[in-house]
Amino acid sequence: MSNVYESKHPLVAHKLSRLRDVKTEPKKFRELVREIAALLAYEATADLATTPRELETPLAKMTGQELQEKIGLVPILRAGLGMVEGVWSLMPSAEVWHIGLYRDEHTLKPVEYYNKLPTEPRVSVCLILDPMLATGGSATATAEVLKKWGVKKIKFVGLIAAPEGIKAMQDQHPDIPIHIAAIDERLNERAYILPGLGDAGDRQFGTG
Repeated sequence: MSNVYESKHPLVAHKLSRLRDVKTEPKKFRELVREIAALLAYEATADLATTPRELETPLAKMTGQELQEKIGLVPILRAGLGMVEGVWSLMPSAEVWHIGLYRDEHTLKPVEYYNKLPTEPRVSVCLILDPMLATGGSATATAEVLKKWGVKKIKFVGLIAAPEGIKAMQDQHPDIPIHIAAIDERLNERAYILPGLGDAGDRQFGTG
């Protein structure tokens, strides 16, 4: 799993434990999703290209750095929405594009119902944001959409992954790095991650 990066940061582990807790209310749950997303995005963007920039401090002139690559955030609706604010707190100039997918409860396959991507990409790097990498259906379908759109550099950023979801991504998109807070045991018969945290969308929006 050379392209899978499971965070070892103690802050991520601490916040993720609170996120998993069944007693965590939606307001706190949303806050934790934002905070963990920011920490994971920090790790996932460590290799972004920069370009020199001349500037002047209060004391002297110097050469600093600024980001060279334009970033696009692609939250998978609806659960991925909660991660956007966390990443935006680090990269406020990032563009956000939405792709809507839902999982058919009978086939467990993703069904696309919303896509408003412009004709050509204006970004060079896209981060797919989705709290749960379960079967991998939504993530692999989103990656396929982005590749057809013309994005050359794509990364997946999520909170919890199942081995089945990781395998699906690696089989279909071995070029896409996976940045995750934790890799859990397996999927249950309903394709929910165990031990997981339940339904990330319901817990964020109070609809469970």
